[in-house]
Amino acid sequence: MTGIDVVLSRKDMTFEEAADYFKERIPVSADIFYAIAEEYRSLAFTVSGYTKAQILKKFYDELLSALEEGRTLQEFQSHMRDFLELEGYEGLAPQQAELIFRTNIQTAYNVGHYQQMTNPAVMELRPYWQYDAVNDASTRPSHLAMDGRVFPADSPVWDVWFPPNGFKCRCTVKTLSRRQVERRGLTVEREFPAVEPDPHFGTNPAKVRFQPDLKGYPEPLAKAYRAREKAGPPKAP
Repeated sequence: MTGIDVVLSRKDMTFEEAADYFKERIPVSADIFYAIAEEYRSLAFTVSGYTKAQILKKFYDELLSALEEGRTLQEFQSHMRDFLELEGYEGLAPQQAELIFRTNIQTAYNVGHYQQMTNPAVMELRPYWQYDAVNDASTRPSHLAMDGRVFPADSPVWDVWFPPNGFKCRCTVKTLSRRQVERRGLTVEREFPAVEPDPHFGTNPAKVRFQPDLKGYPEPLAKAYRAREKAGPPKAP
């Protein structure tokens, strides 16, 4: 079991930062989502195969509840299966449920982790970050190529390579002190790695956040955001 799997299985452990990040995401249809520039897609939320607003909203609410209340993958799948069947759909296959759940929850948790790692006090004490991939047969070669590599915490590498770096990515990033780097004989790299994340995962979602005036954001996303604000705060699922 990986570190992120432990987090996702514990009902008593949630990041406030993760929930705050997810609350900023706007449910939109897939056509709007893929019309948005890749750097802004972390501000939107969609589920492939579903276009109705109420369906997308239900997915969004269930994932937010998972973050705020520590609900499990099994609970998410059960709730969504029952809801979709009542709406006339076939339900939700286990593989699809896991893909939706893990991709969104892991993204939110990693954003929360990033917020904690970039606290000025933490950055001063632990100025280096190390990429940590799971070493097993399921790990993608590009992710494995990053495993163990160390870069300064403020390196632009983390604008591209901060997890998740693909669907169901299990990678994480660790903070290191100068003493740990020296004691372990680690090399701090400065050059950008030649390998790239999976398609559509080459941005750091923690570094693109909504501003109140929406200045500079794509119109489809800004329009969806204004519509949500006009409708008021989301009701409890």
